[in-house]
Amino acid sequence: MPVLNEGRHLRAAVRAITVQDYPGQLEIVLALGPSDDDTAEIAAELAGADARISLVDNPSGLTPCGLNLAVAASTHEVVVRVDGHAILPRDYVRVAVEVLTESGADNVGGVMAAEGVTPFEQAVARAMCTRLGIGGSRFHLGGAAGPVETVYLGVFRREILDRVGGFDPTLRRAQDWELNHRIRKVGGVVWFTPRLHVTYRPRADLPALARQFYRTGQWRRGVIRRMPDTANSRYLAPPAVVLALLGGLALAATGKPVGWLAPAGYAVGLLGGAAVTGRDLPPAAAVRLPLVYATMHLAWGAGFLLSPKDLIPDLPSTP
Repeated sequence: MPVLNEGRHLRAAVRAITVQDYPGQLEIVLALGPSDDDTAEIAAELAGADARISLVDNPSGLTPCGLNLAVAASTHEVVVRVDGHAILPRDYVRVAVEVLTESGADNVGGVMAAEGVTPFEQAVARAMCTRLGIGGSRFHLGGAAGPVETVYLGVFRREILDRVGGFDPTLRRAQDWELNHRIRKVGGVVWFTPRLHVTYRPRADLPALARQFYRTGQWRRGVIRRMPDTANSRYLAPPAVVLALLGGLALAATGKPVGWLAPAGYAVGLLGGAAVTGRDLPPAAAVRLPLVYATMHLAWGAGFLLSPKDLIPDLPSTP
C-alpha cells in the first residue's frame, strides 16, 4: 500500500486488511511518502500493534515508486495492491487467490465500488459508476467475469511483476493501466471478476475532484503519446467536448447565435443524463450531480489538451 496524506482513511484501510478471512499467511507493507498530515504517525502506531505490518520509506512520494518498493520488501508469491483510501471486503484476498487459481490469470481485479458520505461525495460516487461520468470500463460498471484491458488495483502473481519489471516509475498516473498493457503484451492475462468489490472513497470537494481529473487527463495524453495505438473514443471524448464548447463560445462572442448550440446541447444532455442517473439519490446529492459530471468532463479534457509534451519519456522504461 503506497500512502501519502492518507491520515483520514489509513486506519480503516489497514484494519480491513488485518481482518481478512484468507487462510494463509499475510504481510502488509506500507510505503510511506512525505505526508503533510499525521499519516506517518498513524502508520507507526499500526505497525507497532501488529507484527504483520512493516514500513518502507518512499522519499519521492510517487505511487509507482512506492509500489515497487513495497513489492521488493514483500516475500510471498501473490501481491495484493491496495490504496490508502480503499476498503477491502473481508473475503477479498481469499476470493482473489481463488480466481487467480481458477482462471490461470496473472492479475485479477474487481469492481471499484465508489461510496460517498457527504452529498458531494455521493454525487461523485454515482458519477464514477456511470457511462456518462467515466466511460465503460467493467471495473466501474460491473459485468461478466473474463479477460479485460485493465482492472482496479490488482492481485498479481509475483512472477509476472518480475517478468515485466514492475510499475513504471515515470508515470504518476495511469501506472496500473500501463502495467496491465505490458502484462498483456507478453501474453499474460488480466481478469475481471464481479466477485470482488472494493469500497473507494471519492474526493471530498470540487477543487480536489477537478485536480484529480485534470491530472488524470494530462497523464492519459502522455501515455497515448508513448503508445498511440491505445487511443480510443473514451479517452478522446472529454477533450472533444472542451474544444466544441470553446469553439461554440468563440462563435457566440462574434455575434453568431449558432455558437450557442454546442454549450446549450451539452447543458441539456448533462442535465438530462444527471436526472436519469441520479433519480434515486438523496436530493442534496442529486442537485450536485450535473456539476460533478461537468467538472469530471471538462477537467479531464483540459488536462488532456494542456498536457506537456515532456510529461513522460517518449520511450518506455522497460522492454
